[in-house]
Amino acid sequence: MNPTCEKILFEVKKAVSGKDEVLFLCLTAMLSNGHILIEDIPGVGKTTIAIAFSKAMSLDYGRVQFNPDVLPSDITGFSVYKKESGSFEFTEGAVFSNLFLADELNRATSRTQSALLEAMEEGQVTVDGITHPLPAPFIVIATQNPTGAAGTQLLPDSEVDRFAIRLTIGYPSLEAERELLKRRQGSNPIDDVNPVVSRDTIVLMQNEVSKVFVHPDISEYIISLIRATRKHEGVIRGASPRATLSVTSLSKAAAFIMGRDFVTPYDVKNVLVPAVVHRILPDSSEDRMKAGRQIVESIFEKIPAPKV
Repeated sequence: MNPTCEKILFEVKKAVSGKDEVLFLCLTAMLSNGHILIEDIPGVGKTTIAIAFSKAMSLDYGRVQFNPDVLPSDITGFSVYKKESGSFEFTEGAVFSNLFLADELNRATSRTQSALLEAMEEGQVTVDGITHPLPAPFIVIATQNPTGAAGTQLLPDSEVDRFAIRLTIGYPSLEAERELLKRRQGSNPIDDVNPVVSRDTIVLMQNEVSKVFVHPDISEYIISLIRATRKHEGVIRGASPRATLSVTSLSKAAAFIMGRDFVTPYDVKNVLVPAVVHRILPDSSEDRMKAGRQIVESIFEKIPAPKV
């Protein structure tokens, strides 16, 4: 494993026990310049993960607890008239940070949810016709309560598609829950997380990830997997071309974390389900995520991996 990545994960695991796969995928998304959507019930550690990564990676941390009263300007910022200067001055919103936690995003109004679209796609916000760049790196970790929970509404598909991965943390194992209680005796484990890299180093790592080699056969393999979601009989809407780009970027980041400068089919396997499942619309009346996972896994089993 890449030594720097190993140090980051070691620090984050001080605050989050028994969720190694989730933490690996989170770091994969961050190093690929992607954003993360975590859907789960309250209290399983969604916010803790965001805070732990921000500390370990020396990132400026911004957070908004979303509810129907939160306005778009609370996110993006707003212009205020200054009598002294006789002009309007821009006041930055909460999104002007390196790691922005959008907590319970699906409790906000559609208009407020949409305020994040430009920031997530282009790393900038436009207020009163003036464009303001966001700091680099810029990563969004959004959490949402399960659909149907009190006070929630579905995120727009256009916004969901902008998340590189969608994860579910789940309940901890028995041993992890025991460890959680032990660590909470007299202190907060998040206080033990130490910064191990600088923001500039994270940007350099993201640049290195972009240079990881993808063999043409691997590219064709990824394209075949994504296109298969559009032809599957159990799918109303298949994955978008953005999914193809996202799976490729995530695979490169997964290879980088494992200490390689080239992508293997194993890297694609690691990221495929969390990168695609939220981008397809199954025709099943069952749980959308569960049905989508089964479809993506079945596609993966049917399409042979290249020998590279």
